[in-house]
Amino acid sequence: MDIDIDAVRAVPLFSEVDRDILRSLVPAMSLRRLGRGEILFREGEEGDRSFILLVGRIKLRRKTTDGHENLIAVLGPGEMVGELTLLDQGPRGATAVAASKTELAVLSHRALVAWVERHPKVARHLLAAQARGTRRSSDSLADLVVLDAPGRVAKALLDLARRFGEERDGAIHVAHELTQEELAQLVGTSRETVNKSLADFAARGWIKVALRGVDLLDIDRLDRRAQ
Repeated sequence: MDIDIDAVRAVPLFSEVDRDILRSLVPAMSLRRLGRGEILFREGEEGDRSFILLVGRIKLRRKTTDGHENLIAVLGPGEMVGELTLLDQGPRGATAVAASKTELAVLSHRALVAWVERHPKVARHLLAAQARGTRRSSDSLADLVVLDAPGRVAKALLDLARRFGEERDGAIHVAHELTQEELAQLVGTSRETVNKSLADFAARGWIKVALRGVDLLDIDRLDRRAQ
């Protein structure tokens, strides 16, 4: 399978780079496939490459102080996995596990540096993309402080719908493949609170809960609850 340049350009890190210049980077990439449950890399490992998610989903998990692993993110096509490694080759900050059959484009730190040296103007685009990513991370931390738990659940559902949702019979169906415990970890609350929030949203007619999925029936009211 050839790596599609449009799939690479869908990644925020490369979205502003000239298409012809970006095309010169694609031959330096290789393809990797994972089955559901396979580990891409583990937290603490030294990394020298990053991955562009082409097909499937990746769950990122991070250890807590008591040794348990918590879900911190779910990534889908058009997103990068382990992108900080492209800059510093430091230890991995999380464990990445395939949540489904997955295909990824592999890009090494060495290949990226060589490409930037040939096309130094792209460095400005890469720095701007990293700044946008840092801003999004800051916004997520602010949500933990400002929003109550049901508000964070609503916002998480909307985010999952934006990235993974499909329109079905007037609703947005999200097959998120998360347990309620994982959804709780994602929004920083307890499973019981997530269960109560979902039940409340369903009673109001905003959502319909399915096994490891949800139908969003009233986006506007969910959006207002997430403010």
